Amino acid sequence: MKAMILAAGRGKRMMPLTEKLPKPMLKVHGKPLLAYHIARLKAAGIIDIVINLAWCGEVIIEHFADGRDFGVNIQYCHEQEGGLETAGGIINALPYLTEQYEEFIVINGDIFTDYDVSALKQLQLNAGEAHLVLVENPPHNEDGDFCLAHQVVNTQKYTFSGIGLYNRGFFDMQAAGVVALGPLLRNGLTAGVVSTELYLGQWSDIGTPQRLLDINAQQELNNVG
Repeated sequence: MKAMILAAGRGKRMMPLTEKLPKPMLKVHGKPLLAYHIARLKAAGIIDIVINLAWCGEVIIEHFADGRDFGVNIQYCHEQEGGLETAGGIINALPYLTEQYEEFIVINGDIFTDYDVSALKQLQLNAGEAHLVLVENPPHNEDGDFCLAHQVVNTQKYTFSGIGLYNRGFFDMQAAGVVALGPLLRNGLTAGVVSTELYLGQWSDIGTPQRLLDINAQQELNNVG
C-alpha cells in the first residue's frame, strides 16, 4: 500500500510563517509536521509515499529528497501554482499511487496526530469506496463536517481529520483539474460507499499561528511531564 501526504496548499492563514515555507514544514517540537507523518507511515510498514507540491515545494524536496535518509521512498507530484484542491491533487497523483495497488492512504500534511495508520491497512474496501477518520469537533469547527456512516439518525456531525483510505475507483468519474474533496465525500456518504470511524486520540489542525503555538506549548508540557 502507498500513502499520499497533501502538502501543496498555500497556507495563507499561517502568514507570515509560510511566506517562504510550505505549511507542512512548520515545526512542532523542533520537527516539521511532514516528518511526523513520514515516521508514522514508516512505523506502519508503509514506505512508498507520494507528496504533492505547489507552494514552496522545493523546500520539501531539499529537506526530504528521495526519502532514503528517513527510511522511505518518496515520489513528488507537482501541481500548478495555486494547487488543485484536495481531490484534484489526489486525482493528479493517481498514476503514482495505484501503480501496483488499488487502495491508498491520504493524510493532510498540516495536521498533528498520534493516529495509528496501521489500522487502515486492516480494512478492505470494495471498488469505488472510501473510509474516513473523523474526530471530535474542535472550537474552530463546532458544527463538524460529516455524520458517522452507521448512525441510524444522522444528527451529530464530526470533523474530518484529513486522514482517509481510498479505493482508486472512488475518483474514477472525476475529470482532472481543480476538484474539492468535500462534495465527493458527502455524495459518497449519501450513496453508502463511504464508511467512517471516530478517533478520540490526539489530533490538531495546524491552521493558524495560534494553533501552532498551542500545540508546541502542549508538547513542551508533555515532555516535561
